[in-house]
Amino acid sequence: MDPLVVVEPLKPRRCADCHRGPLERMVLDFNSPRCLDCADLGHLVFLPRGNAALTRRAREAGSLWAVVVRHNRQRTRYERQGLLVEEEALARAERACLADAEARARRRERDAARRAARDVLFTGTLTAEILRLFPYCPPDRAADVAAHTAERGSGRVGRTAAGRALDEGAITAAVRASVRHLDTPYDTLLIRGVPRHEARKRVAPAIEALLARWRGPVRDGADTGAG
Repeated sequence: MDPLVVVEPLKPRRCADCHRGPLERMVLDFNSPRCLDCADLGHLVFLPRGNAALTRRAREAGSLWAVVVRHNRQRTRYERQGLLVEEEALARAERACLADAEARARRRERDAARRAARDVLFTGTLTAEILRLFPYCPPDRAADVAAHTAERGSGRVGRTAAGRALDEGAITAAVRASVRHLDTPYDTLLIRGVPRHEARKRVAPAIEALLARWRGPVRDGADTGAG
């Protein structure tokens, strides 16, 4: 069954029965305009388009509804503007959508809490793995490296598949990156205009020296205090 259609006129029109006008919306009855009251639709309320769920629920909750259209001259076609629906049907639809929104919000909160718990667990595991590979690294520094590299949405090593799998190469790369930025003049060199590959080359010996101290005592018995 075709739905009832209500038109928003582009030109001022008056009701053919009660002669009220200009009409905001009208029903064309044998090409004669009728106001909503004369068309027995005056008790309906307008629901603008834009919320598909609310529109569907308001339509399903009531026994009477009508499509509101307006003619687009440029496109030479009628375009939907919304619906006229029963007020109680709209109220029921709004309550249902609100309940859904609250349920989604609660689900997002639960999901966020679970992700946070997993992140805390992973960060702790990553910290322990850093200290296994670099037992002379200060624990606070290892924890900072783990938190930084595992930050959600960062795209850093800890968020990659290798990082999540605690790949030794990925973890070493994260520690090396931390040393590069915090324990060498690498960033200063970049600011001064030194090309990235040249800056990395200059600071590489310092990085490897500190990583060697963090790995443990050297064979010749040199001092192996934490860097």
